[in-house]
Order: sequence, then C-alpha cells, then structure tokens
Amino acid sequence: MMRRALIAAVIVVTCGCSCARAADAAFTQFIGSLWPEAQAEGVSRATFEQQTRGLEPDYKLPDLILPGRPATGAPSQAEFVQVPADYVRESSIARLAGEGQRLLQKYRGPLGEIERKSGVPATVMLAIWGRETDYGRYTLPYDLVRVLATQAYVGRRKDQYRTEFILALKILGEGVVTRKDMRSSWAGATGLTQFLPSEYYKHGVDFDGDGRIDIWHSVPDALASAAQQLVNKGWQSGVRWAYEVQAPAKVDCTNGVPEVTKPIGQWLREGFVPVRGARLSATEQAQPASLLQPEGIYGPSFLTTKNYFVIKEYNFSDLYVLFVGHLADRMTSPLPFATPWATSKQLRTKDVETMQRGLTRAGLYKDKIDGKAGMQTRAALGAYQKSAGLKVDCWPSEEVLRSIQAAR
Repeated sequence: MMRRALIAAVIVVTCGCSCARAADAAFTQFIGSLWPEAQAEGVSRATFEQQTRGLEPDYKLPDLILPGRPATGAPSQAEFVQVPADYVRESSIARLAGEGQRLLQKYRGPLGEIERKSGVPATVMLAIWGRETDYGRYTLPYDLVRVLATQAYVGRRKDQYRTEFILALKILGEGVVTRKDMRSSWAGATGLTQFLPSEYYKHGVDFDGDGRIDIWHSVPDALASAAQQLVNKGWQSGVRWAYEVQAPAKVDCTNGVPEVTKPIGQWLREGFVPVRGARLSATEQAQPASLLQPEGIYGPSFLTTKNYFVIKEYNFSDLYVLFVGHLADRMTSPLPFATPWATSKQLRTKDVETMQRGLTRAGLYKDKIDGKAGMQTRAALGAYQKSAGLKVDCWPSEEVLRSIQAAR
C-alpha cells in the first residue's frame, strides 16, 4: 500500500514538472516568435538575446488568464476599494505636502521652466511624483521585462503588452537604463512618475539635456515627462483641477457624471456655493464643469474642470485625481477639505459587481462590470434608489444591495 502511494506521488510530481517544463517551453517559443517585431522596432539581435535568455514567466502576477485556472483579475488597487477617508488620508497628504514644499525649493529652477513651457503647475508635477512613488522612496517590486513578457503571453490584454514588451527591449538597447534599475508595478509602469514604455516614447522629455530621456534617475526628466503627458492629453493652462463646493440640500446626485456639464456659473445659480467664501472670477464661472460627489451625498462635493479629467487619464480613478489635486493644493495652502469625509463603509468588490449586474438588467447602467463604485455606478445607484422609493444618496450600501437582490 505504502509502495503504491509512493509511486503515485512520484507520478504526480513528475507530471507536474513535465507540465511546467512544457509551459515554460511554450513561453520560450512565444518570446522567440517576437523577434521579427522587435527587429522591425529597431531592437538589435544582441539586445534581444541578452534580455530574453533564461527569461521565465511570473504566473503569480494578477490579471492573467491561465489554462485550468480562474482568471486572476486585477488586484484590489487602493484607489478603487478604499473609502475616500482612507485613501485621501490627512496624515499622508500632510507628510507628502511637507516634502513637496521642500522639493519645490530644491528643484525651483527646472520646475519653473517646465511650468512656463507646459502650463502645468509645479505642484501638480510634484503631486504625481509623490503619489506614484513617494518621491522616489518607494522601490517598485517587479522586473519590468518579466512582467511585460508574462502579460503578453497570458495576460488579459496580450496585444497591448506585446507592444510594451518590445518597446521595453528598445529602451534597454538604447542604454538609457539598466535592467536592474528598470523596476515596475505589476501592470508594467516604470520610472519615478510611472510610465508604460509606450508612454515613455510618446511623452518622454530630455529636460536636463544630457541626450537621454531618463525617467528613472533624472528628476527634471521625470517631471517634464509627466507634464508633457498631461499637455498631450489636453491640459489647459491656468485652469484649476476642481473647486470644492457646498451642495444644496436637495442636490440630485445622479447628475454626478461627466456627461452632465454646465458652466460653473450655472452650478452656482443652482445653489452650489464655493467653500470658505471663495469668489470666482467671470472667467472661472464661464468654465464648463461636472459635479463630483465621491461619497454620494455624504462628504465633500466638487465642480471638476477639464483638467480633472486630464489627470484621470494618468490614472483612471476619481480618488487618485482627488489625491493628486488636493496634494498639489496643500503644497501652497495648509487647508484641508472644508467638508470632512463621512464614516462610510465600502462594500466588497463582488457585492458592487452584483449591484452593477442588477443595475444593468434594470437598464440603468451601461458601463463595465468591474466592482468599482465610480461615477457611473454611483449615478446608476441613485437612479435605482429613485425608482425603488429608497433614500437617494448614490452610495453602494447594504440596503441598496439587498433591494437589488430582492428585485431579481
């Protein structure tokens, strides 16, 4: 009996090893098949062989589709699963703002010149750097080449990462950065201000004039490149990212979507009041803006400008933009948001997905099922609350979840 068990164990281990070797052999073959594309992009044979020799996939990465296993899905990034009070935490903002003030002075010369050329405030550039890598203190955990190769092989967005992998090899071949220093996030963003390789080529700036675009070691290059990315995505010089306002008591929170855009002056005539008695100029009041209520009717409200959505293209999260925008403001003003965050609770991702499916069946939601309570989800929840006779607060609560489940 014992002998048969041992033989069975050996067979299982042997088969497991064989399957792993077969998978890795297929991965190696896949990587080799990319040579013609890499060559067409200007990657030398020497660089290709040097960077791919012995390369192995990392099957522990999120967002992969592995045969015989459920899709891993993207990880629960803080900006999508935390409530605003936890993500835009005052202690974090205060610490980063203090360091940002020091860096404003340290890099005053290049920051001033970049701001004059791009129209992007120095504080916004620094806030992106602070949010992305804690001003370079945070060591990114992954080898970029391995991440991109794995995502190109078994990721959900294979075609995108195929291109990113080849462009990473091109960067290495140009000698701008070593493989050791080319660390990244699980999704393949690299450098002080977190660029994909394709973004490096689209937006990268050699600000310090040394003949290289070095977003890994050169702070001026990294900040100028971040500013250029915002400019290329439509940044408007002289326009704030948002205005905090006090919403009227009977605000319709279902209007908190980008599609509902009005001049700021019209929002003010409808009862929205800038906090702390701020007076907006005629030019500011003429700017188009959308309503943002990150906690539904609870917590602060904002009128968001075009530049809010430009920052959102850097990272598609409302909380990310709030963090960056508020951090930028705090480098020149000590004031926190005038309205404190509420003590709201965030439902689990799968519960928000259940809500989104129910709202889709009801014809109230047309965006993707991702378990993230963004603008479109909150507005759809408010519309459902109206139809179901519930309190309309545009927030994913247990009460709304139970109601949606009961309506199936």
